[in-house]
Amino acid sequence: MAEKPSPSPLAGFVAELDLHVRARYPLLYLSTWEEQRLDEILARLAESHGKDLVTWSITRGLRGHAAHGGPIEGPKDPAQALTAVAALVNPSLVVFKDFHPYLGDPTVVRALRELSQQLKSGYTTLILVSPVVNIPTELEKDVVVLDVPLPSTHDLGVLLRDIVRVVREGKRATVELTSDTVEPLLKAALGLTLCEAENAFAKAIAQDQKLAPDDVSVILDEKRQVIRKSGLLEFCSGDESLATVGGLENLKTWLRRRANAFGDKARAFGLPAPKGLLLLGVQGCGKSLTAKAIAAAWQLPLLRLDMGRIFSGLVGSSEENMRRATRVAESVAPAVLWVDELEKGLAGIGGSADSDAGVSARVFGSFLTWLQEKTAPVFVVATANKIDSLPPELLRKGRFDEIFFIDLPSDSERRQIFAIQLARYKREPQRFDLATLSKLAADFSGAEIEQAIVAALFSAYADGVDLAESHLREALGETLPLAVTMKEDIDRLREWARTRTRAASGE
Repeated sequence: MAEKPSPSPLAGFVAELDLHVRARYPLLYLSTWEEQRLDEILARLAESHGKDLVTWSITRGLRGHAAHGGPIEGPKDPAQALTAVAALVNPSLVVFKDFHPYLGDPTVVRALRELSQQLKSGYTTLILVSPVVNIPTELEKDVVVLDVPLPSTHDLGVLLRDIVRVVREGKRATVELTSDTVEPLLKAALGLTLCEAENAFAKAIAQDQKLAPDDVSVILDEKRQVIRKSGLLEFCSGDESLATVGGLENLKTWLRRRANAFGDKARAFGLPAPKGLLLLGVQGCGKSLTAKAIAAAWQLPLLRLDMGRIFSGLVGSSEENMRRATRVAESVAPAVLWVDELEKGLAGIGGSADSDAGVSARVFGSFLTWLQEKTAPVFVVATANKIDSLPPELLRKGRFDEIFFIDLPSDSERRQIFAIQLARYKREPQRFDLATLSKLAADFSGAEIEQAIVAALFSAYADGVDLAESHLREALGETLPLAVTMKEDIDRLREWARTRTRAASGE
């Protein structure tokens, strides 16, 4: 039996905000980029509680209108404005916008603490609104932080309907959307603010004077801007597909069964959003390629988390960088977050208390907690080559949906890889004896097969002839595979994975 859909994130936020106001919490901190959207929510909330709505900004000072007493005007200076709030007669919602730069001033912090104590005996609530959460230690016990959720599919649908209505009335462009084709467009816009989504829809219309299902790419371009501005994540192009991955049939089947698990229908059915995968295996056997193919197959943006960008020289900033990176990933969800060679980013955790004051351990702890508790549909694909460096906490169920081991390709999988790579380099696979080439490439990884083909192409080009099977045989004979040079390490990895992971290959 299908479960009843849960309330929208915005409805849950409004209910929680209303509860804190009714409970007479003196100091709230709301994190959002969308001031205009929040202004409308706070105006309705103030009206429902019969309170005055007063706002402050550094450019306009304190402004409002008292239900009994006329206009309210106050100073621009932050500390003086806080003093003026204490003198308000009527119960009010007082909103201070972009106040975070002034929380480094000891005078302002002291004024906030004293005001918070005064407001506890009244019916006025002070609300700090900012896209950045910056709370001084002195205020940690006095303030409640709430995140304003980004627009839901419903909110974006309302926006799109308004845009379509205006476009049709003005006959400015054609609309080729139906109730069945609009969902991918809205799904692509999830994670954008209403302003960003409006800009993206307008860009799609301006591009070719129409709004159509294939405008998903334009919406994803807007998401690339969001990622680029964060500086911590990289937006990767999803130009691969599962068809370009040779073999790995068990893994492909697992992925296909979850391809449609991110929509509203899946939530209404009672399905949780898939958490992610941990891909362990031999180097060059397709882990990174699979991560790219998942995003393309599911038509989701692919974000790459570089652990090197997380760790910086400032004390405390690495932990904040990890929190920012995960928040950005959630803001563009649904998305695939690719963490490549995870063991390198977590190297030295066991001894990090001596080497880096425990920064690695704290970053790892923050990442683990996010993996376990995240509710946003961010599908994490983590890859690792060495299991010795991975802490046991990462491997337990609940962090990832499944742990797959990707081994060296079998004979039939090597034939598939040869066919895929030859076609990629504009050669017809049927011209070559793939069975013989596969035997010559025994114990080769997929990456080694590709490099052998590239080497053969160079030889053929130097000879002034087209690629022949003899060039491939020569290149394969000159290649010493990793399975030979690192045999002991690979055998140990296989033995460890045999009873602890699921085989990605069906053979």
